[in-house]
Amino acid sequence: MNAPVSAYTPEVVLAGEKIISADSHIQEPEDLWVNQLPAAMKDRYPKFPKRNSPGEKPGGWDPKARISEMETDGVSAEVLYPTLGLRLFAMEDAECQEACFQIANDWMIDYCKVTPGRLIGIPMISLYNLKNAIKELERCKKAGMVGCLIWQVPPDHLPFSSDYYDPFWEAAGEMNMPVNLHILTGFNYSRFERKGLDTYKTAVNDKVNDAANTLFDLIFTGVLSRFPKLKLVYVENECAWLPFYSHEWDKYYTRFKTKVPLPFMKKLPGEYIDEQVYATFFSDPCGGQLMNRFGQDTFMWSNDYPHAASPWPHSRKVIAEELGHLPKDVLRKVVRENVIKLYDLKIDGINN
Repeated sequence: MNAPVSAYTPEVVLAGEKIISADSHIQEPEDLWVNQLPAAMKDRYPKFPKRNSPGEKPGGWDPKARISEMETDGVSAEVLYPTLGLRLFAMEDAECQEACFQIANDWMIDYCKVTPGRLIGIPMISLYNLKNAIKELERCKKAGMVGCLIWQVPPDHLPFSSDYYDPFWEAAGEMNMPVNLHILTGFNYSRFERKGLDTYKTAVNDKVNDAANTLFDLIFTGVLSRFPKLKLVYVENECAWLPFYSHEWDKYYTRFKTKVPLPFMKKLPGEYIDEQVYATFFSDPCGGQLMNRFGQDTFMWSNDYPHAASPWPHSRKVIAEELGHLPKDVLRKVVRENVIKLYDLKIDGINN
């Protein structure tokens, strides 16, 4: 007996629709930092094992090739993050990290210049020295980059629960540069080689725990309350966990707020999430089923290109299968309009 053919096909679901990936990647040259760091810093650059990157495409390092590969996938524009640069967030040498990030940001700026408006870069920002961090944020904004990438898991001596970051939160909000927190950044499991069952556990359990714990700190210590212009973006953590945590935090905040008062909390935790927290996903069928009720204005589809986990060149097929049930107005928000609005993008031929 033949299996039924799904009505949710790209031709039906996405007929005439433009899509934008809210999380794709460039692939930096392996020797980028060793070649460009000042001579006095070359020996301070960490030594990493060579990265195995199966399935990655030339567009990761060649922007002209990328445009062709985007067209194959039916994607009109992409918001870009580093690949090798992600591991540099665990550096403890503040001066060298700053230098590495500036080199990487310059490389990303040049990469995006090849097709401005379709390739949109996110700069990496080192937070050891906040004055320098804000200067680099300003520099990158002037160069046409959007948002900023910081560590998702900070070092123990600089927790998100402290007021240390307040000048940076304020600057990012005032500059309309959303703060992005990407998996595999900072002082977590990503610093170490994963073996055996940890390969699975870290990829799922620890990843979600990192996201939930940092978001808890940023809400329950008053960061989002103090800085209402600040926008957070949780990147590649998928999205189905957010409605669960939002509901549970609301429930227990309501239950315990008299016993453990938090005077700075002017709203329920879930209200801060609704107004200031965004999330990207590239394959999250459970999250897709929830989007009729949660995340319509804050969830953003992505394809993680050119990494091995990417649905390329079948992104439109995956969208159709996992999001085809959504009303058209919600679908358009999730695959295009939310990312345009968040980063104030100007993309030829696309209206939000």
